[in-house]
Amino acid sequence: MEITPELKEKLDLLHQKYAALGEDFNAYLEGLLYTDVTTYWDYIQLDTLLSLQKTKTSFPDEVVFIMYHQITELYFKLALREFEALGKTQNPDKKHFVDRVTRINRYFDALVNSFEIMINGMDRVEFLKFRMSLLPASGFQSAQYREIEIYSTDFINLVAKDQRASLKDEREISKMFDKIYWKAGATEVATGKKTLTLIQFEEKYKDQFIAHGEHCKDKNLWQVYLRLNLEDQQDEAVKQALRQNDINVNINWPLAHYKSAVRYLARQDKDVAATGGTNWQKYLPPRFQKRIFYPHLWSNEEMDNWGKAWVEESLN
Repeated sequence: MEITPELKEKLDLLHQKYAALGEDFNAYLEGLLYTDVTTYWDYIQLDTLLSLQKTKTSFPDEVVFIMYHQITELYFKLALREFEALGKTQNPDKKHFVDRVTRINRYFDALVNSFEIMINGMDRVEFLKFRMSLLPASGFQSAQYREIEIYSTDFINLVAKDQRASLKDEREISKMFDKIYWKAGATEVATGKKTLTLIQFEEKYKDQFIAHGEHCKDKNLWQVYLRLNLEDQQDEAVKQALRQNDINVNINWPLAHYKSAVRYLARQDKDVAATGGTNWQKYLPPRFQKRIFYPHLWSNEEMDNWGKAWVEESLN
C-alpha cells in the first residue's frame, strides 16, 4: 500500500492527537487490527431495542400502547438535549436560538401528528381490558415531560393558577413545587387525597424535580431568551419559536391525550377513570389549567381564550 501525502498527513495528525493525551499511537493502531467493523444492528442496539416491549397481558394491541409510549420518551430525550444545550449558552444569537427551539418544536410536531397511530391503532375493547393490568401506572408519571416543562419557563408559571399570585415573589423552588399544577390532576376527585400514582411519582422524582428547578432558574428557555439582545428579542421568528413551544407543550400535546381519553374512556352514563386515577376531564383540557410558559408574548385576549380555538379544531 502506498503511503500517499494525504495518508501521511492523517497519520501525523492522529499521532499528535494521541501524543497530546499521553497515549501510545502505535498501540491504538494495533488495536484497530482486532476491532470488529460496526454494523447497523450493533450500532443502534437493535436486538436490545426490540426486546424492550414487555407486555403484561396477551392482548396484541398492548404492544402498540407500549411502543408508542417508548417512542414518546425517546422524542422527549431529544428535546431535553436541545434545552440543555440552550441553557448553557451565555451569549445566544438569534439564529442559534431559533434553530434549537425549532428542533424542539419539530419533535413535538412529530409526536402530536403521530398520536393518531395510537388513538386509532388499538381496539377499544382490548384497551379497556389490558389497561386494568397497568394500575397504577400512568403517562402522568413521565418524568422527562415534567423536565421539559421546567426547562421551558420560570417555575412560577408551573404553579397551579389559583396559587400563582400568592407565590409570585417566591424564589424557593421547593415551596413552589408543593403547589405545582399537575398534582391536582392525580388526586381523587371525591376525597381530594393523593392517588397512589402521585405518591409513587413524588417518592421517586420529587427531589430530582426540585434540583432540576434550581438548575433551570437561569437556564430555562425564557431566561435564555432574555439573554438575547433587545433587537433579537423583538424579532418575530424568535417570538414565534417560543410561542410554538408554548402551544405544543401546553395545548397540542395535552389535547392529543384528551382526544385519546375521549375515545377510550368517555361514556354517556359515566366516564371511565384513567389508569392512575388521574382526573383527565379537568387535568388535560388547556382552558382549565391556563398554563402558559411565556405570558409576555401573548395578548390578554389570547390568554383568556387559551386553547379554545385548538380545542374546537382538534375535536371536530
